[in-house]
Amino acid sequence: MSVDVREREFLWGEELRIDRAVRKLRLGGDDRPHLVDATMLYAPRSGGVKRYLSAKRAWLKHARPGVRETLVVPGAKSMADGDDIVTIKAAKLPFGDGYRWPSNLRKWSNWMVSLRPSIIEAGDPYTPGQAAIEAGQRLGVPVVGFCHSDPAALAALHFGEWAKKPVQKRWAKVFSEFDQVVAPSRFIASRLNEAGIENVACRPLGVDVDTFRPDRRDRAWLLKKLGLSSDARLLVFAGRPAREKNVDGLVQAVQRLGAPYHLLLIGAGAGLPPEDRVIPMDYERDPKALARLIGSCDAFVHANENEPFGLIVLEAMACGLPVVGVSRGGVSETVDNTVGQLAKTSDPRDFAEAVDALFGRDREALSLAARERAMERFAWDRVFTDLSALYAQVARAPAFADDSQALPVH
Repeated sequence: MSVDVREREFLWGEELRIDRAVRKLRLGGDDRPHLVDATMLYAPRSGGVKRYLSAKRAWLKHARPGVRETLVVPGAKSMADGDDIVTIKAAKLPFGDGYRWPSNLRKWSNWMVSLRPSIIEAGDPYTPGQAAIEAGQRLGVPVVGFCHSDPAALAALHFGEWAKKPVQKRWAKVFSEFDQVVAPSRFIASRLNEAGIENVACRPLGVDVDTFRPDRRDRAWLLKKLGLSSDARLLVFAGRPAREKNVDGLVQAVQRLGAPYHLLLIGAGAGLPPEDRVIPMDYERDPKALARLIGSCDAFVHANENEPFGLIVLEAMACGLPVVGVSRGGVSETVDNTVGQLAKTSDPRDFAEAVDALFGRDREALSLAARERAMERFAWDRVFTDLSALYAQVARAPAFADDSQALPVH
């Protein structure tokens, strides 16, 4: 069988899958403005991007019933489910913690075109983002690029400084083709500006203040579970075991501090050799269980000085935890001396000093201030109201900003 015949059969089969999916999604006759979210940053153990998308979908359903949203992500096979989620078949990344790598740009573009969106939001500059640009051009609809990471900084960290410029050049080219770019922090906005991207709007991520709240705290339960005494000072970090999270720096900092400090690593401790004063714990999928774990500790620690935003930091603050961060990157825009302590650098010595300084302050006042800031500035309702207003402007679809049909919250 020739290559051309196999390709035609593949395309024919894909068209059938798309047709079945469109019918399952019941798009016919639905004339509401339609937002399509597309990203590869979505996996069983995903972090902030997945939580942002899940929260936005839930918010749109009750706060903006006059619009529709469909999520397009990689999966084991190409299909649509009954909850407006489309998965497109993609291979798993080796050692990628469940992430998949989409490779067929045209296939992704065809799926997005078939959904007939009014506006597309791309959550990455890779195949889904590039396919979103192509789909937007084919349909004549605007495409928003949400910049959740700094690939150039990641390239430099993993491969050396030589990799930074070529990756930044490619990154800038993709983002220059979006009709609107969104950054979660001024830190990422400045990176985009440095790369020549000007149409950048800052829209922070947020937090579910009803799930992450101080009354889930049960310190005695957690200390007993971990085998620690009541005088322990329990630090916590939750996240992926990725090099950019600087987990090694946190471990070195707690070792410098010594007794009575201990470090609980939720998810991020996978693969680490045993360390005195460091307690690894498996990834916690249940948000309420995660809130109980984080809220039962004494302080949250985050030592990534290139963090684009740090959604987990907001979740800790909403639980009433003071935060120790670094005075650089997205976390420094959320945390200050009112709600925690900022280290001068991510060096373990500087970070240990900041932790020690935090425990010399009024942590009860810091805890109250952290919760208040999370509620006032970063509750999802406020965040998504502002983001939806941007969609309304870019797509020229007032329904995104219309709250008159909002459903009551129970």
